[in-house]
Amino acid sequence: QVQLVESGGRLVQAGGSLRLSCTLSGLSFSPYAMAWFRQAPGTDREFVATITWGSGITDYADSVKGRFIISRDSAKNTVYLQMNGLKSEDTAVYFCGAATKITLVPRLWDAYDEWGQGTQVTVSS
Repeated sequence: QVQLVESGGRLVQAGGSLRLSCTLSGLSFSPYAMAWFRQAPGTDREFVATITWGSGITDYADSVKGRFIISRDSAKNTVYLQMNGLKSEDTAVYFCGAATKITLVPRLWDAYDEWGQGTQVTVSS
């Protein structure tokens, strides 16, 4: 059974930093890509960042570019999201997704077929 477990979300003050972690288990091969999406109350799930597992190529939403860094540790099957310069608008539940097949549209949530349960990030202003 494939499982994604996120951790690291908490309450933080504006301007602060957090690092989210997501560990993948139960997959007998490496994913094509992993990503972070977020969802604030009353909004759709929004793309944040993605990393292609093999090449390490990354892509970011404009709203987080220059502040967030996605990385992966292949030995631990873990993807990280380092979030710096947090703003109140970053408040959301952050979800980790894994794409088990090649995708040409890694910014779309339906490119990912395995999801974690989410971790809450709250930024106080």
